[in-house]
Amino acid sequence: MSAPFLSPEDVGDIVAILDGSDYRELDIATARFRLKVRRDGDGGGWSQEWQWAAQHAPTQTTSTAAPDTPEGLVAIRAPLPGTFYRAPAPGAAPFVELGSQVQADTVVGIVETMKLMNPVHAGVSGEVVAFVAGNAEAIGHGAALIHIRPAA
Repeated sequence: MSAPFLSPEDVGDIVAILDGSDYRELDIATARFRLKVRRDGDGGGWSQEWQWAAQHAPTQTTSTAAPDTPEGLVAIRAPLPGTFYRAPAPGAAPFVELGSQVQADTVVGIVETMKLMNPVHAGVSGEVVAFVAGNAEAIGHGAALIHIRPAA
C-alpha cells in the first residue's frame, strides 16, 4: 500500500485551520479515504474518524497470521502512530476486556495523534484474547494493538 494521502501532520494543520473558524464539523471523502473531524462541545477539542476505502484498506488491519501474530488470531493494528488508550478517558472502563466478544464495527481503543482521538475498530468479529500494546503506550503505524480470535 502506498503512503497515506494525508499524514497526521496534515490532519493537525486542518484542525488548526478549523480552530480559527466557526465550523463544527468537516467531512472529507475521496476514492482512498474518508476523514471526519468534529468539534467536541462548545469550544472543546476536536475528534477525528478516519476510514480507508475498501480497496485501499491496509491489509494488516484484518490480516490473519503476520509474523508477530499467533496462528489462528487476527492482529488489530494501529491506523496511525500515536498513543494507544484502552479507555475513552482516564478512570473510565476500557472499551473491551479479555474475553470480550466484538463485531467489526466495535471500538476496541483509541489512538491519540496530534491531540486528536482516533477510534480503532476491531475490523473482525470474534473474541479479544490478548492486548499487545499497553494502555497509554506510544505506538507506530501498523503496530499490533490487540489479538482477536475470529468467530467461526
